[in-house]
Amino acid sequence: MNAFGQPFPVSERSREVTVRITKSLKSEFVTSGLEWGSPVFIRIFKESKRLEIWIKNGKRFALFKTYPICHFSGQLGPKTKEGDLQAPEGFYEVSPAQMNPNSDYHLSFNLGYPNAFDRAQNYTGSFLMVHGKCVSVGCYAMTDAYIEEIYTLVQTAFEFGQKTVAVHAFPFEITSQNLANYDTHPSADFWKTISEGYSLFEKNAFPPRVNVKRKKYVFK
Repeated sequence: MNAFGQPFPVSERSREVTVRITKSLKSEFVTSGLEWGSPVFIRIFKESKRLEIWIKNGKRFALFKTYPICHFSGQLGPKTKEGDLQAPEGFYEVSPAQMNPNSDYHLSFNLGYPNAFDRAQNYTGSFLMVHGKCVSVGCYAMTDAYIEEIYTLVQTAFEFGQKTVAVHAFPFEITSQNLANYDTHPSADFWKTISEGYSLFEKNAFPPRVNVKRKKYVFK
């Protein structure tokens, strides 16, 4: 259980992993001037195939590590229906119960697709994960070595009391130039609607509060 009494699953595999790599990760935290167990925030970028781990440092989040995404299926654009092989884009939250230490793909956590926005659009799909094994059918796949670090960092944050970990998944850095470059893409309007959430984090280095009203994302 974490500090709030929320249970999360563990397995012999996840215990072995966390014991094996925690010492080295702690050392990297010290080098980076970060406190072990601090809250975690994750950003994903499809086009550049990278996953960023940010760690809370005072009132802002600091970039701790960037991991290459080994594979994701589909193209740029959000997931809209079961079987389209698309990896999700948007704003998701991972709770302790979404951790899967017994995954067929080494270790994994469920992104929580469909979220409130996806459901409002009648999008369908399930079991969209970040996981290991470098194979994907709509998920974000990492190498086993990288998912071990990511999983350990998220689990540790839960153990120290973080209730949920925000995961923001984008097609690319949502700058004005990139939006202009993709202005004729079928997902262009959707990307404009999520650009505010991207920009708020860029400005404040703190994940915005995300809600859904009238089938649209709203941010605070």
